[in-house]
Amino acid sequence: MGMDKKWWTLLAVCAGTFMLLLDVTIVTVAQPEIQGALRASFTEVQWIVDAYALTLAALLLTSGVLADRYGRKLLFEIGLAVFTAGSLLCGLARDPLMLILSRSGQGVGGAIMFSVSLALLGHSFQGRERGTAFGAWGAIAGVATALGPVLGGVITSGWSWRGIFLVNVPVGVAALAVTVRRVEESRSPHASRLDWAGFALFTCGLVSLVYGLIRVGEYAWSDAGVIACLALGGAALAAFIAVERRVTHPMFDVTLLRKPAFAGASIAAFAMNGSLYALLLYLVLYLQDILGYSALAAGLRLAIISAAQLVTATVAGRISDRVPARWLIGSGLLGVGIGLLLMNGLNGVSSWTHLVPGFVVAGLGAGLVNPPLASAAISVVPLPRAGMASGINSTFRQVGIATGIAALGSIFTAAVPRDLVAHAPTAALRSAFAAGLNDLMIVTGVTALAGALCAVLLIRGSRPGGLERPDRTADPGRQDQYAGGTADR
Repeated sequence: MGMDKKWWTLLAVCAGTFMLLLDVTIVTVAQPEIQGALRASFTEVQWIVDAYALTLAALLLTSGVLADRYGRKLLFEIGLAVFTAGSLLCGLARDPLMLILSRSGQGVGGAIMFSVSLALLGHSFQGRERGTAFGAWGAIAGVATALGPVLGGVITSGWSWRGIFLVNVPVGVAALAVTVRRVEESRSPHASRLDWAGFALFTCGLVSLVYGLIRVGEYAWSDAGVIACLALGGAALAAFIAVERRVTHPMFDVTLLRKPAFAGASIAAFAMNGSLYALLLYLVLYLQDILGYSALAAGLRLAIISAAQLVTATVAGRISDRVPARWLIGSGLLGVGIGLLLMNGLNGVSSWTHLVPGFVVAGLGAGLVNPPLASAAISVVPLPRAGMASGINSTFRQVGIATGIAALGSIFTAAVPRDLVAHAPTAALRSAFAAGLNDLMIVTGVTALAGALCAVLLIRGSRPGGLERPDRTADPGRQDQYAGGTADR
């Protein structure tokens, strides 16, 4: 394989990854603008974020298996095309329902791209160059998540909220052209069978659970629809676990959760995204709707978190091959938890500067968590399960943000009654919103601290540096698939 093709592959994969991860957080800063332009309700605002996270979570594992079977290049092309089309439809949305459905389309494309990204790089690069390629991909992934609020603010204030979606279209078209012309096809000779029953039950359970939690904010815990949705979600997820224990080729090997380190990494992934990242939506609403900042001004204030995160992510990346993952992840989540609790204490006359110490501490903590998280999950599983382990860890992240936003919304609407939001004078509204936000900071802070405790207690067997790959020189053609599907043996 010529030098040019593999570097073109890296470019296409990094462009796709940057877009799909950017769209997890970029939309949060634009939410108040979207809410006003499309006359969206608070429930619809939650769904605009959750529709993307839910489809990512539901499809990650299945699309990895499809890629192993039908071709990773083909699936990446499909993912890019679907994501780009979804982005275009988001930018053209005329009502909240169209935007929510288009966000789901983005999530479908994003899941396919994400599941196959590292498999494409693993096929194109060998030896030391593979480490360079994976490192570049990891850096792009970290920067995309951190830059989301800032770029969202810049584009929304300088152009329009539609721009945060439309900007993906030329990038997606260019990446698709590169993929078609320059990327080599690869498949797994031992691709698993598709687990349709597991996919259907997992998707049904997750969507029902999140819908029930969001519905609580509209009605109450005693509402028959809420009870039905939560019961259906619980039953479907229980059936999913039962099915996965019996099928020959499960999309989610539940026996992996018997490994304490794997379970700890999964809990940490859920706690990370279900705490700080889920809270971002409510921080944006506070900064813009209550304190009156523009999208750009709000994004620049949230950039404090991003900047702090990049500082410690750089450090964590350099020392993760020497420091056990549980100490990096545990101390990072401890920092996130402390930072969230430091943000607590807002009142009706608080300035945004009250949040700054918490922003800094939480950001520093988040930067320590993200680099070693996936490697902690895959370092304790057999080589053929490495791809599935990485996919499961990414799934737990998206489940964390989806359920976190939904659960926080139900807590928030209970603390800030709808009639108060509609009719209260400005001072009373500021006080009520601050009180509700304080509740969310306590809940998310405790979630992060619980994740830190689980990480320290459970992630004991993982090896610094991630997955050990013995006899690499003896078998240079063996490819480890880190995201989705199986490993080629």
